[in-house]
Amino acid sequence: MKIVICDSDILTKVAGYCDTIVLAAGDAMQGDGVDGTLCILFTDAEEIRRLNAEYRAQDCVTDVLSFPANELNRPLREYGEAPDLETDPETGEIVLGDIAVCVGRAEEQAEEYGHSILRELCYLAVHGTLHLMGYDHLGEEDEKKMAEKAEMILYQLGIHR
Repeated sequence: MKIVICDSDILTKVAGYCDTIVLAAGDAMQGDGVDGTLCILFTDAEEIRRLNAEYRAQDCVTDVLSFPANELNRPLREYGEAPDLETDPETGEIVLGDIAVCVGRAEEQAEEYGHSILRELCYLAVHGTLHLMGYDHLGEEDEKKMAEKAEMILYQLGIHR
């Protein structure tokens, strides 16, 4: 398993949280038995808005974006036989993709929800990782399942509201 934190101008704002964020994203993968690699980029509102407009045709600021390397129509763990996935030629690990997290939006949400910025950043990293592994929240039931899974991962790490 490999989780890379991409260098960015805003990285210094979250540098003290990176080890815990990597642990949370790693636990999301381990919980589903996924041996994969992903990259997390911490960015500002302007950049996440640009990415959202370019890749999702949504011209607005959002908290997290996921860019899966593989087209999955359900969680990886639900595939009986592993689908044909992009893998890292050096390690053989599944290349899951990239996640972009808007630090400013995370700060706003942490204040709005009454919890720490660490908790919000970890939640967004786990949420993004779950998307890369094929989870989605298009329906109410899927949304609930995904939120419960993220909450359980954070709870097990001792990251509470």
